[in-house]
Amino acid sequence: MNAGHRSESVPNASRLRIAVLAGGVGGAKFVRGLRQVAPEATISVITNTGDDLWLAGVRVCPDLDSIMYALAGVNDAERGWGRAGESERVSAELAAYGAGWPWFTLGDLDLGTHLARTSWLREGATLTEATARLAARWDLGVSLLPMSDDPVETHVVTEQGTMHFEEWWVRHRAALPALAFEQVGADRARPTPSVLGALASADAVLLAPSNPVVSIGTILGVPGLRDAVVSSSARIVGVSPIIGGAAVRGMAAQCLAAVDVDVSAAAVARHYGARVDGGLLDGWLVDTVDSAVVPELDSEGMRAVARPLYLSSLEQSAAIARDALAVALG
Repeated sequence: MNAGHRSESVPNASRLRIAVLAGGVGGAKFVRGLRQVAPEATISVITNTGDDLWLAGVRVCPDLDSIMYALAGVNDAERGWGRAGESERVSAELAAYGAGWPWFTLGDLDLGTHLARTSWLREGATLTEATARLAARWDLGVSLLPMSDDPVETHVVTEQGTMHFEEWWVRHRAALPALAFEQVGADRARPTPSVLGALASADAVLLAPSNPVVSIGTILGVPGLRDAVVSSSARIVGVSPIIGGAAVRGMAAQCLAAVDVDVSAAAVARHYGARVDGGLLDGWLVDTVDSAVVPELDSEGMRAVARPLYLSSLEQSAAIARDALAVALG
């Protein structure tokens, strides 16, 4: 870590209210770093639920679970998803019966989460309530909030037909060119009171380095949610998921291509837009390799800052979170 790029706790963090918009793995790493530097802050993580699906009779919420497992310290860091120390006996039985998706493996421990969630949903709990009950088992240090209690599922339009995002992502590894993304049910969805309250009371609103199209974009696509973000009195600061013209992880490049956005830190910043011009961003963190774009983004109304952005360790994640907070609170 270079000089001046530290991860000490943020002063007076106990008074801070921070709202984070996040997807799965990248969002989980960022939020772990944020918790490290602001352990006494009230942190609300508004999470994408567009990846959610019904599978073999249970409700699966990939991004909510990825963040919960990572913050609880029980995630499989090597695979990047699911629980550490998993077995897959139930999935093997489902495959033998021809049930579910054989290419979408649910670990036995993970299935426990999905079964608990499904039982509460079928008893009438909202997704927010079910998520809180799951999170209560762990010492997460944040409030984990679904973007909506209403079901929204991201579907991908390809030349071979329209499919659930997880089928495109996991089964096909995004090898089928995406023609468009559809958020099925978004027109009927609404942000929850918890989400609206977190945004209204926030001292800082942060966009994690998650996929700008199918994670952050899906969250912002819930009617009323983008307006709630923009109307917040807090500064809105994002962290680029693109470093040196490439996605840090996942298939963000394929997603950006589908919406005609170049794979660059500057292009994603402009995709979100400067708040002074009706967009979202007051500030934007880019990696040091992209420092040349800082003056031009500054001139467009976004306070741009160049910092090392690889989330390769908890210490580095914490340093990035601290830098994002510094821009939001400075």
